[in-house]
This record gives sequence, structure tokens and C-alpha cells, in this order.
Amino acid sequence: MTDYHKQLRTGVVLSSGGVRGVYAHTGFLLALEQMGIKVQAIAGCSAGAVVGGVYSSGSNLQDWSRELLSMKSDQFWVPSWLGFIGSFLRHGQGYTGFSSTGLAMDFCKQQLTVQTFEDCPIPFYALAKNLGTGDKTVFSRGPLAPPMVASAAIPLLYDPVEIDSEFYCDGALLDLAPTDAICCKHKLDILIVHHVAHRNTGTAGLRKVMKRPWTLLTILSMLLYQQRPWYLSDQPLAYRHCPCGCDAIIVVIEPVLPELLWPVMQGGTKVMESAREQGYQLLGRYVDNLQQHEGLLSRLVEEASAEQVNKSQRCSLS
Repeated sequence: MTDYHKQLRTGVVLSSGGVRGVYAHTGFLLALEQMGIKVQAIAGCSAGAVVGGVYSSGSNLQDWSRELLSMKSDQFWVPSWLGFIGSFLRHGQGYTGFSSTGLAMDFCKQQLTVQTFEDCPIPFYALAKNLGTGDKTVFSRGPLAPPMVASAAIPLLYDPVEIDSEFYCDGALLDLAPTDAICCKHKLDILIVHHVAHRNTGTAGLRKVMKRPWTLLTILSMLLYQQRPWYLSDQPLAYRHCPCGCDAIIVVIEPVLPELLWPVMQGGTKVMESAREQGYQLLGRYVDNLQQHEGLLSRLVEEASAEQVNKSQRCSLS
């Protein structure tokens, strides 16, 4: 049984979610900071790997959020249409993506306070897919920026990222949020999953997509990321127990966010603020004193455990 008199260990998992996810995760981390919740480990995929890497490196969240709000799309995505046409004339030879990852790599490096996983004040894990083997790869050692960018390198939109003679791309093809990267490994009491990946909205939603710019890219995303993670519910706040069998309580937050169309940046402020407000509202009801981290999490665990007991009793009676 967990001793609530000690400070509980808290981990955070940040899901994929495109450009919108980068803003949303930043807003959510600002909410945790506002509530005084200290994080012992972070794992991220795609957008979550970018934000998680920056935060884990020790960078100031306020500085990062200001940098993000002034960011332009040509800092991370510059499609080479001439290269595409030239490749087409060569029957597609040598063409692996609309944009290289060079600018995105430079941008990430500039935002980091330290440049390696080992130097991060907070342990950090980034998920990517090995294109050669198809394996799920969780990076936790070596240079930070390449795995961060690889984790977010959407197939066809970006060239794959070469790391140690292997090629990697978007980890969301395998796992939208790698909860298994940190939960049991760091003996966490609480694991907060911030899930902001788009859900498919059926035929009606697809008709709306067809009237927007960059429809092809949205359809590509719908085709690539159709899996529904085990931890999701139909509620913005849900509780789960770690499937590995440890005592960790998994708190899942899925905020309702404004749309943000790739690669347009307008609207990022609204997404960030919405995620911050919802994160604060959903977790803030457990805060008796915003400075008492232990009190917040102890109350959360007790309520989550009581909910699990009540659910078990209802199941046994049915």
C-alpha cells in the first residue's frame, strides 16, 4: 500500500497530436506548473516527444511557450515541390518526403537547455518507429534532438531520420502514447496521460475535412492513426490501473480542443490556453492548497481507488 505521507512520484505521458498537440501539451504542462505538480519522468510520442524533450531538458516553460507562439510554419516544414516533380520524372527514385527534417532539427536544438538524454534534469523517453525492422523503439540515451524529430516525422510529409545507421519515423504509427516507457520503470504512484490525438469523426467529419485546405494531409493522418488506445474513455477525465500490475494509478485527460489545420499556425494561442484551462479544471478540484503537491495527489489516488472499488462491486452484483 502506498504511503501517502511521502511525496508521491508522478510521471507524465504526452501523446501524438500534430502541430495542435505541440500547443496543447505546452498548455497542459503550464497547468501542472501552476498547480505545483512536480514531474519525475516524461515519455512522449510525436508532438509529445517534441514538447516533452524541451521540458525535460530543463527549458523554462514560459520562454518555450512564447517561442512557440511566435513560431512560423517554415521553421519546421518547407516542402520541396521541385524535388517532388524531379523525383516523379525519375519514377519516384530517391524521394522519401515532401520536406527534410533539417529545419525542424535545428529548431529543436535551439530550444533545448541540454543536448543529451543523460543530461536532462527529468528522465525522458521518446518513441519512434524503426522503418527497417518495423519495431517500436524508445530512445532514452544519446543526443536529444534526433529522436524528438524522428518521433514526429510523419511518413511522406517528412524524410525519415537516420540515427546510428537506422531510419526512424513517427512513433504514433505504433503507439499514440507510450505509457509503458516510464510507469513501472520509475516506480510511479501517478501517471498522467495527456491525450490530444485526433479521433476519427466518421463520414460527416470527413465531408467537413474535404472542404478544408490540405485535405490530402488530413486524410493521410486519418489512415495512419486509426488505433484507439486502451486507456481512452468517453470522458475528459478517466482513471485506469497500470496494465503491468504495479500499483500506479493512471489518470487520463482528453481535452476538447479547437481545430488547428496543418500546417497553419493561427489559432495556436487558443489551443494552448484551452489545454491549460482544462488541465487546471480537471485536476484542480483535487487541490486543497496549490503549494501542497502531496495533498493533491493523495486525494486523487484515494478518490480513484474508491471509484475502482465501487466499479468492482457493481460488476459483482450484475
